[in-house]
Amino acid sequence: MYSDQKRRIALISVSGDPAAEIGQEEAGGQNVYVRQIGETLALQGWQVDMFTRQSRPDQAKIVQHQPNCRTIRLQAGPLEFRSRHEIFDYMPEFVSQFEAFQKQENVSYALIHTHYWLSSWVGMQLRKTNPLVQVHTYHSLGVIKYKTAKKLPTVASQRLPVEKTCLETIDCVVATSPQEKAHMREHVSDQGTIEIIPCGTDIQRFGRVSRTEAREQLGIPAHEKMVLYVGRFDPRKGIETLVRAVAQSKLRAAGDLRLVIGGGSRPGKSDGIERDRIEGIVNELGLQEMTHFPGRLDETNLHLYYAAADVCVVPSHYEPFGLVPIEAMASHTPVVASDVGGLQFTVVSEETGLLVPPKDVDAFAIAIDRIIGDLEWRDQLGAAGRQRIESHFSWEGVSTQLGKLYTRLIEEKETTLEQEKQPQVAA
Repeated sequence: MYSDQKRRIALISVSGDPAAEIGQEEAGGQNVYVRQIGETLALQGWQVDMFTRQSRPDQAKIVQHQPNCRTIRLQAGPLEFRSRHEIFDYMPEFVSQFEAFQKQENVSYALIHTHYWLSSWVGMQLRKTNPLVQVHTYHSLGVIKYKTAKKLPTVASQRLPVEKTCLETIDCVVATSPQEKAHMREHVSDQGTIEIIPCGTDIQRFGRVSRTEAREQLGIPAHEKMVLYVGRFDPRKGIETLVRAVAQSKLRAAGDLRLVIGGGSRPGKSDGIERDRIEGIVNELGLQEMTHFPGRLDETNLHLYYAAADVCVVPSHYEPFGLVPIEAMASHTPVVASDVGGLQFTVVSEETGLLVPPKDVDAFAIAIDRIIGDLEWRDQLGAAGRQRIESHFSWEGVSTQLGKLYTRLIEEKETTLEQEKQPQVAA
C-alpha cells in the first residue's frame, strides 16, 4: 500500500464490472475503459481500487489485477444480475457499503473517478462526507439516448437531473471527444468544468498479426471479402442496418462476401433477444450461408477478427466515443461508421474509413463496397488508421493525461482545504 494518500484513488463503476468477461450482458466498452485505465494508472504509480456491484453470490468480492490495482465488488440489492436500468434504488446501499469498506480497510481516497450516471450519484453522496475530488465520465448521455425514444423510460426522471447536477457541481467531467463536450454544453448545462481526454486501446495487442496470418488461424479463405461487426446485441447498435446494407452490396453476387457479427448473447436476456431478431432478418434476406455468428470474442481471438477483416462497420445510432473503431484501426482495418457523436472524432472520413448517416442502409452499402472493392485503397486507409491510433489513442497516453488531471485537482483541493483552515482576519 502507498503511504502517500494523494496517490490513492477509487474508480467507481457500479454497472460496469472491470473484472467481468467482456461480451457478457451489459459488459462492453465501459468495463474495458475502467479496467484498462485502472491497470495502466497503477503501473504509473497510483494505488487504484475499482468498485462495482456484486451481481452473483459466487463472484469473488476482491479481484487482484496487479499489486496496486484491484476490483472490489460491493453488495447493493440482491446478489443477481439486474439491468443498469433497474438498480438506482440500490445506490444508497452501495454508498453505505463503500463507506464501510473504507472504515474496515482504514483507507481514504484523495480522488474518485465515477463512470456512468449511477456512479455519479454515488460519488456526489460520498463528497458530502468525505473531502475528496470527484471526476466523472458519462459514457453515454441520457438526453441524447432518449432523443429518439418514442416513450421516455421511468428511469429518465432520475437520470436526467442527476446528470445535470453532476456536471454543474463536481470538480471535473471528462468528455471523451469534442463532440461529447458539445453535447453536454448544448443539452445538459452551460455550467461546470469539462476536460477532453479520449479513450484508448492496446496498441501492442491490436495490430500484431497480419490479415493473412489472422485468416489462417481463423480458417477464413484468403479470397473472401470480410465485413465485421463487433459489439453487443442492442437495437441502438444498428446491426439491422448493417445486415440490410450487406444484402444490398453489389459485391454479394460474386459469392465471396462474408459477414461476421461478433458479440456475446445470453438466451432470454436482452442481448439474446436482439440476436434472435437479427438472425431472423439474416434468414429473411437469404444471407444464412455468408453470415457467421462466432459468439463472444475475447482476449484469445478478438485481435484476430479485427486483423482478418477487410472493413469493420460501426452502425450505431449514437456513440459518445466507441472503442470498436479504434481497436479496428489499431489492427490496420478501415472503418465504416455512423456519422454521430464520438465516431466523428475517432474516424477521419476518406482518410481512415468512411462516415455515413446513421440508419441509412443505402449509404452503408455504398461505403462498404467502396472499401472492399478497392483493396489498394483499403490498405491505405488501414495504414492511416494505425498511425492515427499510435499518435492519439494508446492507453498509456490516455492514463498519463488522466494522471496529470488527477494530480492538478488533488493539489487544488489540498490548497483550498489549507486556506479554509487559516484563521479569518477581521477587517
